[in-house]
Amino acid sequence: MSVSLWSEETSEVLRGPGVCRKRVVEGLLQLEEKYLPSPLYITLIQRDPDTREALAKWTLEVCREHRCAESVFLLAVSLLDRYLSTSLSLPVSPTCLTAACILIASKLIGNKAVSPGYLSKAANSNFLPGHLLDMESIVLATLRWDVATVTASDFLPHFLSALSENEDGQRTGHTEGFLSSVRSLSDTLVALCVCDAHLLGTPPSLVAAAALSSACRALGNKAPEMDTITTLLAGLCQTEKVVVQYYSELIDSISTERLRSREKQVWDLDGDKQDEEVKDDRAGTPTDLREIQF
Repeated sequence: MSVSLWSEETSEVLRGPGVCRKRVVEGLLQLEEKYLPSPLYITLIQRDPDTREALAKWTLEVCREHRCAESVFLLAVSLLDRYLSTSLSLPVSPTCLTAACILIASKLIGNKAVSPGYLSKAANSNFLPGHLLDMESIVLATLRWDVATVTASDFLPHFLSALSENEDGQRTGHTEGFLSSVRSLSDTLVALCVCDAHLLGTPPSLVAAAALSSACRALGNKAPEMDTITTLLAGLCQTEKVVVQYYSELIDSISTERLRSREKQVWDLDGDKQDEEVKDDRAGTPTDLREIQF
């Protein structure tokens, strides 16, 4: 009896890149469930989100100042959530814990790791570099050195690839410029999602799909085309189209609220400056008419 060395899978792979993409995404979907935080941790954080949101925003600031890849920020916050989900308590220095997560993520992904000294200065020397290295060891031990967490940045390239070409490898009508703009806006929306406690515990695949859908809609895609994109993303995530639509609209709502909040802060600052100018003008008004220059 002759034995064939021709694998049955090979014929499927040769059908087109869409099959390979689907296999990779399926593998990521199986892995992402392993790294989701516990329901108890999610409940506790959503009751009091301020500290966690502040730490996530500080992580984003440090990563952007150091020009880290977007994936470094996402991995750092994921490590932070996983550690807190396991311990359910903050250490004496929450900033030191956050810096340790940034250090680990930059070593694992980045071309150049963020130095302990840089992180100490970024935290206004709230901890020493030696203490940061000790905290790094604690985080690694708590997570049992399993730090290769699946994040939304792992899904985005595959989702974008699905938008740029079909399963047969043929190019779609989307231009390179459009896809580049979609990726940039998607990265921004994903970062917004990671910092917001309302979306804590949402699978990274769903965050990536919803952010991508929201970005496409923001860049002017029409309703019929958006329906096709949402259906495609839902299929890749192995979920219903309405789920992707729900989270996409939630992202729109969160981003709109953040913009309003920022505009209000700017308006309040401008108002304070005007009040100070009025006070200064009143204080400097000469009481002697001879001092007035007409």
